Amino acid sequence: MGIDRFAHKASSYEQDQSHIDTVDDIANSIFNVIKLESYMHIIDFGSGTGLLLERVAPHVGRITAVDISGSMNAQLRAKQDELGCALEIIETDLEKSDLNGVVDGIISSMTMHHIQNVEAMFGKFYSMVKPGGFLAISDLDLEDGSFHTEDTGVYHLGFDREEFAKAATAAGFRMVQVSSASVVHKPQGKFPVFLLTAIR
Repeated sequence: MGIDRFAHKASSYEQDQSHIDTVDDIANSIFNVIKLESYMHIIDFGSGTGLLLERVAPHVGRITAVDISGSMNAQLRAKQDELGCALEIIETDLEKSDLNGVVDGIISSMTMHHIQNVEAMFGKFYSMVKPGGFLAISDLDLEDGSFHTEDTGVYHLGFDREEFAKAATAAGFRMVQVSSASVVHKPQGKFPVFLLTAIR
C-alpha cells in the first residue's frame, strides 16, 4: 500500500477538538438532507478513525469503512464493538481498486482533496451506489495551501463548489446540492467546509 502518511497522527487524531467539532457539523448537515434508514448498507470513503461513521452508525444497518491508512484503520478497529451497526473495514486505495457489490449510499469527510482524479472517483461512486441511493461528500472550499502543514498526499487545495458539483453531475448523479457544513479553525486561519449531496 506504500507509505502510510497518517501513521504519525492516527493515535492522537481524535484528541484534536477541531476534528470532532467539524465532523459533528458534517454529520448534522448529512442528517438535514439525507433520510437514513436502518436497512441501509453504506460506505464511508476515507473513514480514518471513524469519527463520521460513529455518528451515522446508529441510523443505518451496516457500514463498510474504506481507507488506505493501516494506522487509521487500527484506531477504528479498536472501537468496532462500540458502534451502533455492523462494520466491515477494507484497507485499499480506491483509486486503484474496485469493490464488489453496490450500496445504498456513500459518505465521505475531508478525503477528496487527497484524490488525484476527482472526476474518475465520482464515476466510480456512481457505479457503487444503487439507483435511488445517495452521495454525501464533504470537503474544503478552495484555500491558499496553508490548511495542510505537512505532507499527507494532497492533490487539491480545496475545491470550487460549482466545479465539484459539475463533476458529480457529469458522473450521472442528479439532485446535486452543495451547502455550507462547517468551518475549521486553525492557527493559520479559518477554512470553510461544504457538503455535496446527490442521488443516483
